[in-house]
This record gives sequence, structure tokens and C-alpha cells, in this order.
Amino acid sequence: MAGRRGHTMDPRRIRRIIIEQSHRVHVGHIGCALSVADLIAALYGGVLRIDDPDDADRDRFVMSKGHAALALYAALYLKGWLTQRQLDTFCADGTLLGVHPEEALTGVDFATGSLGHGLSIAAGSALAARLQGSRRRAFALLSDAECNEGSVWEAAMFSAHHRLSNLVAVIDLNGQQALGHTKDVLDLSPLANRWREFGWNVIEEDAVESGSAERIAARLNEIDTSTGPPTVLIAKTRFGKGVSFMEDRIKWHYWPMSDDEYTQALLELDAS
Repeated sequence: MAGRRGHTMDPRRIRRIIIEQSHRVHVGHIGCALSVADLIAALYGGVLRIDDPDDADRDRFVMSKGHAALALYAALYLKGWLTQRQLDTFCADGTLLGVHPEEALTGVDFATGSLGHGLSIAAGSALAARLQGSRRRAFALLSDAECNEGSVWEAAMFSAHHRLSNLVAVIDLNGQQALGHTKDVLDLSPLANRWREFGWNVIEEDAVESGSAERIAARLNEIDTSTGPPTVLIAKTRFGKGVSFMEDRIKWHYWPMSDDEYTQALLELDAS
């Protein structure tokens, strides 16, 4: 059950689904999906209060980093909200499982993919919950490169001003983006200090080492989401985590796998 302390989803299963599905349809965005597997596992396995994806009072989740949607689809499948047959329509004609998530799909609250918009959506959702007297919370998963967008900081200011304690942002800090390293494109380090200056409660966590999903879930479950400012958890991650030839390699933002690379990736994931 999501939201129960100490219960997490296995990120290794998420990574295997990412590899299998991306190879089956020969598409990219593999490295960035692997990067967030531990974060998605923590959220859907032990943090989000979503017993039923149609419950009006459920927590809301915004996959602002929409190009990593395959990690989200893997979690929805592991939750039992998608069947294997539905999962196997990923990137097929007429599917609801595109490269970026669509809200018509069960378990997806908001369509995303245009970077920089997700935090604004989550802030609006958190404010709506307050106005409705609901205990539901809003979570948004962003990339570190997405913080290059000015709209992120507008939403950050708005959320701090209104003290949206029921809003939590999770940042996938892998140091890379489509065309280079984040520090070379637009350096925002130290990122934690910037969020503090914008009035947010800041948590930092290492999501590279084993067992990180459990640690992240524990840290998120410690947050006071009823009083105080909004919270951001900045998670140091590894692009392409779990597959040696993808780790920290920018080309795997878009590059699809060959058959030999697919075989090697599965062997490495199984060995882990």
C-alpha cells in the first residue's frame, strides 16, 4: 500500500521494464528513465497515499520530467494499475503510453513533457487541496536541468509565499541534459542554496548507492506536510544507473539500444 512507512517498490524491476520496453520499440530516453528509478520506487512504494488511482482525495503526482515517463509506466504496472498488455502498447499507434505521459491513462494525473511547467501544476494542485479542506498532497519530480527554466522559480516563489506545506518537489540531480552537462549549459550549483533562498525547506539525499529508495522514502515520510514551507528533496542520482555503458554517457538521453547492448544491459541488471 502506498504511503506506508518502510514499504518500497524494487527499483531493479523498474529498470528491467525500462530496458525491455525501450528496446522492444527501439526508442531512447533510456538513461534519464534509469536515473529516476529509485525516486519513482520510493514515491510509489512507500510515500504517495494512493490506494485507488480514482480516489478524489488521493495524493497528486506530477511527472514534470515527462521524457522519463517509462519509469512511471513501470511503477503503474507494478502497482497493478496497468496490465502487461497495456504496458506492451508503449509507443504504439493509438496508445495512451507515449514517450510523455497523458492524463487519460489510469494513474496519470497530469500530461507533462514541456519542461518547466510541472512545478506550477503541482503548486496549483496543492493550493486547490488547501482551499477544498483536503489532506491530499502534491508531489512533482523535476530534473536538475529543468531548473534552468524561469517558470520553475516563479512557481517556487509562489509556493513559498503561500506556504504550501503540502507541496513536495523531488529533483533528479544527475548533472546531465540532452546536449551536455548541466554545469556547462547553465550552472545553478549549489542547487540546495538556491532553493533555500527561495524559502523552501531543503533535504539532500544520495540516490546512487544501493538501498537509496528506502532512504528516500524514509526522508520524504519525515516531512511535515501540514505546516511550514514547501519542501524540496534534491537527490544526487546517476544517469543510466544500473547499466555500465550508459552511466554518465550523454548519448543515452536519446540513443536506442542495439540487440547486443540490450543483452548486456539485461545481464548487468540481473547480476545486480
